[in-house]
Amino acid sequence: MNIKELIKNMTLEEKASLCSGKNMWETQNIERLNIPAIMMSDGPHGLRKQVDKSDNLGLNISIFATCFPTAATSACSFNRSLLKKMGQAIALECRENDVDILLGPGVNIKRSPLCGRNFEYFSEDPYLSGELGASFTSGVQSLGVGVSVKHFACNNQEKYRHIVSSEIDERAKREIYLASFERVIQENPYTVMCSYNRINGVYTSEDESLLNKILRDEWKYTGVLITDWGACNDRVKGLKSGQDLEMPSSNGINDRKIIEAVKNGDLDEEILDRAVERILNLVFKCQNKPPYYKDIDNHLLAKEIACESMVLLKNDNHILPIKDKTIGIIGALANKMRIQGSGSSKINPKKVENILEVLTQENIVYKYAEGYSLKSDKTNKRLLKEAIELAKKVEIPIIFIGLTENYESEGFDREHLNLPHSHNHLVEEIVKVNSNVVVVLIGGAPVLMPWVNKVKGILNAYLGGESAALAIVDILLGKVNPSGKLAETYPLQLEPTFGGDNAEYYMESIYVGYRYYDKCKKQVLFPFGYGLSYTTFSYSDITVNKTELSEDEILEVSFKIKNTGNYYGKEICQLYIRDIESSVYKPEKELKEFTKVALDINEEKHITFKLDKRAFSYYNIHENSWIVESGEYEILIGSSSQDIRLKTIIHIKANKDVLSPYDKLQIPSYYDLSNGFNITDYKKLLARELPPQNRSIKRPFDYNSTLKELSHSFVGKFLLLAIKIHIRKTTKDKSNRLMMLRSMLDIPYRALISFGGEVFSPKLAQGLLLLMNRRYIKGLKVIFSKRGRDII
Repeated sequence: MNIKELIKNMTLEEKASLCSGKNMWETQNIERLNIPAIMMSDGPHGLRKQVDKSDNLGLNISIFATCFPTAATSACSFNRSLLKKMGQAIALECRENDVDILLGPGVNIKRSPLCGRNFEYFSEDPYLSGELGASFTSGVQSLGVGVSVKHFACNNQEKYRHIVSSEIDERAKREIYLASFERVIQENPYTVMCSYNRINGVYTSEDESLLNKILRDEWKYTGVLITDWGACNDRVKGLKSGQDLEMPSSNGINDRKIIEAVKNGDLDEEILDRAVERILNLVFKCQNKPPYYKDIDNHLLAKEIACESMVLLKNDNHILPIKDKTIGIIGALANKMRIQGSGSSKINPKKVENILEVLTQENIVYKYAEGYSLKSDKTNKRLLKEAIELAKKVEIPIIFIGLTENYESEGFDREHLNLPHSHNHLVEEIVKVNSNVVVVLIGGAPVLMPWVNKVKGILNAYLGGESAALAIVDILLGKVNPSGKLAETYPLQLEPTFGGDNAEYYMESIYVGYRYYDKCKKQVLFPFGYGLSYTTFSYSDITVNKTELSEDEILEVSFKIKNTGNYYGKEICQLYIRDIESSVYKPEKELKEFTKVALDINEEKHITFKLDKRAFSYYNIHENSWIVESGEYEILIGSSSQDIRLKTIIHIKANKDVLSPYDKLQIPSYYDLSNGFNITDYKKLLARELPPQNRSIKRPFDYNSTLKELSHSFVGKFLLLAIKIHIRKTTKDKSNRLMMLRSMLDIPYRALISFGGEVFSPKLAQGLLLLMNRRYIKGLKVIFSKRGRDII
């Protein structure tokens, strides 16, 4: 089909209509020109297709689908091929249910362990996030289903996510927060989803530098840019900046703005045509999918992924695997398992086992005690007493504890790193009566473990998907040798950089995750890349193809790894690079390659990594490019970021010497983190002042005012109350209800028009805003007029 000819035959109104959704999940169709709609559905760890397309809040029940382990879990597999298989399996379910675009993967960086949506993202490390996101994307799109890589970009908190401005320096943006997206773009994703937030004061959906200059011009991206649902701020400005498709429908408001802008000369129609061309290319690409067939059991694949992703954190005296011991299962989470996060990614699985069911199926004799109530964080004395009595009667008590749905969800951030009090108290009391305690930890993010030195074993099961119980039991019993490693650091305490009054100021710059702890020389609970096995591995014989090379040459690093234990197992080999002496501030080391190796007992394999120029580069803000400095670099091969087994040094000669863009004396804290970060140095690094973070509550309110701000008016209070009542009536899912109720205060007023459907019309929105600004007579006139003006 000749897309350009088709566009010539379209009216201005038809072209504008294609630039926003038809409804919550579909693009606009045009029957006159035989242009079909395409269907999008939430992901990313499974298909969440709504039963009712008109469900504008997105809260109603979804179809049955396989619930795979969440990204926080699957990232711990460090297994590219497994992520690709997962993507293919989800794509097959999309094909079976007429879904064209899966909304995922999420490759945002875990800047803070407090972010409520961290379970949906891969890692604190951009290289790992990018590689796994690329593998997942490749898998999905190999079957003719598109992805929507999200949330572009610097979306690292849920609090005020619709309006917050991530104040960040250019180097941190490039090296940490954009790098994972840059890698996934190489797989030509069908769509990229812009985030809600602003970056340095500009909404991402209308950021010319981010969308046109970096994504399109520099990275050569040719696909469709869509907004996150309700993220559109200025539609015409967004279109000029490269934003193609607004989702969901704006009920015609923004279509009319596009039409008016073209007519009055504010918008060049060629810009609109380019957006329409990209959208049409997407639509017709989705209509021409290759044939497919299904030959895998998704439930078993979900188990395989969970088995490779769960992380053995502690195994004193080889307490695991359990053999010929009496066991007690303690904890409500063993019976009512939490297998995924809450929010827009919540899957409706067809089949889910719990721990008790699996043990029974395996003919394993056990005793069970609930231990605590999932309805309260407070200790239930009766349940605690029952658990203690059970622990006295068995050889190994296995305690299931973790984060509940009240603790982590899309829509709000965690306030601390603690587990529920009743969970911690349970462990503390059980270890008093039995010294062989094993803890199975469930949740999507790091937690503090005050009992860590009192228990013998810890298995971090994360959020393992619908087959989590199968995987956990197999690992505990030794049918599967655990091989997952942490894709994020587990800290000993909550660091100041994680939040607080300056959460929007990215003062830590490039020092995120292990980069921070290494540079500060701070102890952690468990480091990035850490994970135990039931067997042992030895590393030896590191060699390089050259010890001196130019920046354009490929470095080959080889070494041997051997299984020296008594179990078949898999080891994740990690390669880090350290710039021994640099003129710019840098982390102590950075992950640049990894592989997962399967080894039989006494088997040895030869591993080779290849590193190009980018592995040794930093982003120079004066040159606006990736630069290699001449000098010595240390190549580190390790079992974790803190367990380095092999080292060697090479020398690289750069093509040209480039001056450092920094004056070390002006920003000393970034070269020596012993005293932490300070806002004075950060302002010098940015070379600008920082905007105030405190949002004052004052009139006049506008369409970017949050519902919390509007609730300071009499009308706003009743509006918020009506919305809360509507949410309670709309969904029976307690976790989704909690997510919506807790996040509602941070939603900007303009978003209600996208999500409010026919009930919350543009005319009503305009009139209510006038009332909230005490313009009562004019507001009432607009509400009760036959036609209100669209002034958004």
